Amino acid sequence: MAQGDRSDLPLHGVRIVEFGHVAAGPFAGMLLADLGADVVKVEPPNGDQMRAWPPIERDEDDNKFSYNFTSLNRNKRSVVADLKDPEQNAAIRRLMLEADVVVQNYRPGVLDKLGLGYEAISEDHRGVVFCSISGFGLRSPYRDRGAYDVVIQGMSGLMSVTGSDGGPPVKAGVPVADFITGLYAAMTVAALVHQVRESGTSRHVDVPMLDCLLATSALQVSEFWGTGRTPSALGSAHPRNAPYQAFRGRDRYFTVAAGNDRLWQSVATAVERPELLDDPRFTTQEGRVAHQVALAELLEESFMTRDADEWVTLLSSYGVPCGPINTFEEVLADPHVVDTGLLIRTTAPVIGEVSDLAFPARISGAESVPTRRPPLLGEHNDEVLAEWTS
Repeated sequence: MAQGDRSDLPLHGVRIVEFGHVAAGPFAGMLLADLGADVVKVEPPNGDQMRAWPPIERDEDDNKFSYNFTSLNRNKRSVVADLKDPEQNAAIRRLMLEADVVVQNYRPGVLDKLGLGYEAISEDHRGVVFCSISGFGLRSPYRDRGAYDVVIQGMSGLMSVTGSDGGPPVKAGVPVADFITGLYAAMTVAALVHQVRESGTSRHVDVPMLDCLLATSALQVSEFWGTGRTPSALGSAHPRNAPYQAFRGRDRYFTVAAGNDRLWQSVATAVERPELLDDPRFTTQEGRVAHQVALAELLEESFMTRDADEWVTLLSSYGVPCGPINTFEEVLADPHVVDTGLLIRTTAPVIGEVSDLAFPARISGAESVPTRRPPLLGEHNDEVLAEWTS
């Protein structure tokens, strides 16, 4: 897939060097690439370790390519280098000095030891945004610890409010620490890049995974500060709204989010239980929350009489926010996903044509569609070095 005209995208003309592996760094790089930046992924000789993550497609010559790698590395070019080799290190340094942005998620200190850290690069640079993603950041007492998503989910408090009260620890089913950190990193880089270009003053962006995940727990943190009570796991229920959780229909579960008195009245009307509106336990939102276990049991008596999809249709007709609990197979076939253009077809080495998810924020007058397939390892060494440093 050739590089098309991306001049209508906001980061067109921005050059980024990505030292990214697995998830947080590559996701940040891909978001910036989707917004038009020219992202060059610098990989070690054995490549980003996600290249080996299944599912793997193999061709008749035993060439292989990872679907997981494909999902995080579109719109990039790949340069492979052994950074311990002086000549190859020098070539990558030249690329970094031509870049507007460096995004990296090696452990703190790794690039510094190779002479490619922020201090070494910014000293000779016209102005660079140098974004360092790590588990705990550059000033933490845990700076030198390794961190993966599950470690951060556990330390951040997220796992303490996920799952059922009294049950074993449960992590979120998607790697939220990696991806939320990647979002914070990409957002901050995009906000800084034009300022740094104009001022010539380099900026070092320190993006700790633990801090990013904790920052998205603002409601739980404020609840603790306001009450002195530690929030606990509530399953699918909500600490401040009810009925606001998953309920069991005749065939499967579905969700209801009646977050105010008007919506609660609509729920009671839809299930033909007007007596619930007169029950003193449920007349206020605070009362419904305090007695939400009893409320859920009463509502499920009604919900068990029909299939989940029937309830979703009926409650929606009353204006109550609700929906099915989809598998990924089901959500990928949902009319919303299909009609909004989130699903796209692109290509990948070995795999050929493959489904992908588009950049989800749509910009009027600009089409953010993949114009580069995910790269083979080191596919663009000669091309990028000639283009950027000639």
